[in-house]
Amino acid sequence: MNRKRNMMKSGLAIILASGMLLAGCSAENGGGETDSNPSAMSDKDLAPYEVTMAFYGNDQKDLPAVQDEMNKILKEKINATVKITPINISSWQQQTNLMLAGNEKVDLMFTSAGFNYGTLVAKGQLLPLDDLIEKYGSGIKEALEPYQLSATKINGISYAIPAIKDMANDYGILMRKDLVDKYKIDLSEIKTINDLDAVFQTIKENEPNMVPLVAKNPGTGPFYAGYIPFDSLGGGVGVLPDYDNNMKVVDWYETSQYADQLNLLRKWYEAGYLLKDAATSKTDGRALVKEGKAFAYFSNLNPGSVDEASRKAGKEMTVVRLTPAYATTDMITSIMWSIPKNSKDPDRAMMVLNLLYSDKQLYNLLAWGIEGKNYVKKSENVIDYPVGVDITNNGYNFNTPYLFGNQFLSYTWTNQDPDIWKKFDQKNKSAKKSKALGFTFDVDNVKTELAAVNNVISEYGLGLETGTLDPVENLPKFIAKLKAAGVDKIISEKQRQLDEWAKTQK
Repeated sequence: MNRKRNMMKSGLAIILASGMLLAGCSAENGGGETDSNPSAMSDKDLAPYEVTMAFYGNDQKDLPAVQDEMNKILKEKINATVKITPINISSWQQQTNLMLAGNEKVDLMFTSAGFNYGTLVAKGQLLPLDDLIEKYGSGIKEALEPYQLSATKINGISYAIPAIKDMANDYGILMRKDLVDKYKIDLSEIKTINDLDAVFQTIKENEPNMVPLVAKNPGTGPFYAGYIPFDSLGGGVGVLPDYDNNMKVVDWYETSQYADQLNLLRKWYEAGYLLKDAATSKTDGRALVKEGKAFAYFSNLNPGSVDEASRKAGKEMTVVRLTPAYATTDMITSIMWSIPKNSKDPDRAMMVLNLLYSDKQLYNLLAWGIEGKNYVKKSENVIDYPVGVDITNNGYNFNTPYLFGNQFLSYTWTNQDPDIWKKFDQKNKSAKKSKALGFTFDVDNVKTELAAVNNVISEYGLGLETGTLDPVENLPKFIAKLKAAGVDKIISEKQRQLDEWAKTQK
């Protein structure tokens, strides 16, 4: 299995579950560029400038109207306008590569460490941001913890600013509450994954048409779609078990923890607790729960996870948390904003970005659209759809509030906890930190080996991690093929880079 799956949860599942952006945009400079130094001038002295923003998403009918409303604020504050350029995720890489290589004007651009951030930095296509943050990023610095802002650094330099969202992960199992209550399952007895056998046996015996455990996402095993006990250090080939391991990078597939998990999954598979076609099923596990065909799935968790799971299932869900929350580089850098070298006015780009981290009105315009048209206020911070409008006919529905800067400025919807962002903030701040938090792996020296290793993972990972393949027979073959593909070279290179990074943290 490819550990890049983990990343996408904030959005690539998150974002990528959530998307990638930038734009088939025009190279015209609608506002003209300025050679003046804004830091030496008042806002009124700034020459007009159009800031082109590129991010993932589909075009929206009401986008021109939203853009006009944003520009009223930006003209008054920094004499700027924005050109919003959403790009379909399927076209993201190709279009952004063409834009950057062709020197097309783009001032603000979505980036992600799990996608191509390191590559863009290595190619010199992103500008250093440290000085710009100091000059124009007071709102950014106030909204982000120093360690969060530093997590984007490569060789001590920031080339991106992380979006404020969920920046830590904990994991657990979500179960149908009606069945937990019906069969008097004592959740307090569940401390680890090894305590679930009796629970699954109860469901299997009493609900013969229901599978006890499914994978949250299709194309993954039950665990790695929602139970990851290591820092993947970018990509997952070479990890830090338990987010520490004395900073020793290991091949997860050779660890006793991995072998133990495979043995447990195989036992569950043979007992009938897992789907027999789990290795080939394309059905989302949450859909199976909704259809009454499944009882539980593992998931990454957040303050609103149970409510969200209940809405999606159409049934009340309950949860047992199995790990503490950890902050990793991957979580913090999964969704970021950068200023490409193509920008004609990086100062103004940073000013706009700073407002998206500090100006509630501007942020919510970009996130949700126009009050009275795309949403109505039920109270100062709670919104709902206007009469006759829903998710299917709303003219402005990116529905990616985690993407646009500081999500903690967002309004909440009537079906959300009104204090949800306070709870996210508390979780982020209280999360344990991986010992490698801030480390970014540069894959350039081992790209060939990574491709070969990922091919081997694709061959064996899913079969093993769904219990379909017997690990006694197949795990040794898997490990042998990984070694032949060059996994040890990847681990050695990652260890070398991690050691060098650690020296700078003293």
